Amino acid sequence: MMPIISLKDVSKSYDGHVVVADFSLTVAAGEIVALLGQTGAGKSTILNMIMGQVAPSAGEVRVNDSDPRADGDALRGFLAVSFQTDRLLPWRTAEQNVALGMEYLHVPKQDRLQRARDWLKRVKLSEIHHRKYPHQLSGGMRQRVSLARAMSINPELILLDESFSQLDHTTSKALRGDFVALVRSLKKTCLLITHRIDDAIEMADRIIVLASPAQLKLELTVDQANRNPQSLAHIRELITGTLSESPEAESDEAST
Repeated sequence: MMPIISLKDVSKSYDGHVVVADFSLTVAAGEIVALLGQTGAGKSTILNMIMGQVAPSAGEVRVNDSDPRADGDALRGFLAVSFQTDRLLPWRTAEQNVALGMEYLHVPKQDRLQRARDWLKRVKLSEIHHRKYPHQLSGGMRQRVSLARAMSINPELILLDESFSQLDHTTSKALRGDFVALVRSLKKTCLLITHRIDDAIEMADRIIVLASPAQLKLELTVDQANRNPQSLAHIRELITGTLSESPEAESDEAST
């Protein structure tokens, strides 16, 4: 089966500074894959190439067998992104923010508002908050709105750029669990960019640990259907050891 994401020997340099070095990755349909690395490891550059915002200096990037840089229109509605900050429009209510992506896809107004409300319920934001503005919502609620906005266009591929990293531990854990359950029930494909070990271990089927500049340092498979404390502790130990090998390691970036 053709992979949803395919990067082959991809490199990226800025003014002679190598950010990504001969990096390859495939993500199959229905997989949740985490790219884990410290700040500055090139994770966001990889994400931007997958989104088509940045062209590789060398190598090939394909998303659903299209070049995201050259054939962006072919991927409209196919992928959606949720970022570290919620990026909600302050003059729009929660349901109006969720409807935004559907507006770009020309979904009729009544349909998109109903779908927005349905998705807010699915990400467990109660009805009393649907018509509130971003400043009236907590950080966790705003991130739920952001995730609902991404999901509302019914994408096949969801890209998460540090989407849980600004939330407190309890809120982040709850939101991760709710999101993963939703993605798996809908059989969507997800690529998670994170520097937090907990995000990767609790969400991903496969974890790619990056060295800097971005290149494969370690690849691990997580059996999410048969999680047990011993295997998870071993995975955590391997990841922590790998990250600490980097001369640029920063303990606060590798922490959970």
